[in-house]
Amino acid sequence: MKNVPKMRTAINYVFLFCILLGGLFLIFLLNVGVGSANISVRDIFQILAGKVSVTDSRYLIIYRIRIPRALASAAGGAALAVAGFLLQTFFANPIVEPYVLGISSGSSLFVGLVLLGGITFGARSVSPMFLFAGAFFGAMLVMVIVIIAARKVKSIITLLIIGMMAGYVCSAATSIMTAFAERESLQMFTMWSMGSFAGFTWSQVGLLYAIVFPMIFLAFLLAKPLNALNLGDRYAESMGINVRLVRYALILISSVLTAVVTAFAGPVSFIGLAVPHICRIAFNTADSRILIPAAAIGGGLMAGFCDFTARNIMSPVELPLGAITAVIGAPLVVYLLMKRGDL
Repeated sequence: MKNVPKMRTAINYVFLFCILLGGLFLIFLLNVGVGSANISVRDIFQILAGKVSVTDSRYLIIYRIRIPRALASAAGGAALAVAGFLLQTFFANPIVEPYVLGISSGSSLFVGLVLLGGITFGARSVSPMFLFAGAFFGAMLVMVIVIIAARKVKSIITLLIIGMMAGYVCSAATSIMTAFAERESLQMFTMWSMGSFAGFTWSQVGLLYAIVFPMIFLAFLLAKPLNALNLGDRYAESMGINVRLVRYALILISSVLTAVVTAFAGPVSFIGLAVPHICRIAFNTADSRILIPAAAIGGGLMAGFCDFTARNIMSPVELPLGAITAVIGAPLVVYLLMKRGDL
């Protein structure tokens, strides 16, 4: 009889994961099939099966535009949600999100150097991959600063403040550049800073997945040390866990996940803040072995839904993705917290 509650809990987890996976698949089909040109589910599967000519307009829309974008939103949302969960656990702070360490500001600074400052490092034109390289380098530079700071300071709160200050410095430098930028360059930078999963190519999707999913797998391998850290540093050390090494790993993984999404899609806020809360409340657990995969699937689902809404709610005008994530995510988190009685 003692195993009955555990079995019920396991069944509930399986049921919730099935709902998340079903929702993720459904929103993928919606993102691929619905838009300025609606394409039926049957046509989508025929295109995927190679039964439609490559010169067909439906093939071009689905294969070259919508599928890469849908895949990118799923991976990007998963990365941000897992990064948010890791940082909230690391800082033991429920209001921490992936961009709190200044990663986004570092990316914005280097993208600003390219688009606003005209620094192309000898390149004749600014390609999307060049922007990615600059944004990723900027994010990693801030990450290195934060990791060096983590070796010098003992207080996690101090580390959080250092990351925020690094972000403020990068934001200040970017703001100064915008004051002297040309109108055309400023428009391009503004579009990037609004965040969007539009324009992904298959090569970019491949690179995104090649970085994101190994990092999420490494995060899952840290689930047991994370559970121990939730009970305090002394308990974790008594279990033979190298607390400092685990913290470095958490900063590295969350920074890389945030950096790659920001570099490709621009700053996409709120997913990393909202989804971990939603998963904790829905699954009613603090077990990282459950919450990390749940956050990955839930993040992909939320990012896909927000991207679908941004594309279609005011079609043909596409709304800023960051605005949609905040409008949808904030009321949902508040509602769930009120329903559970935390407010």
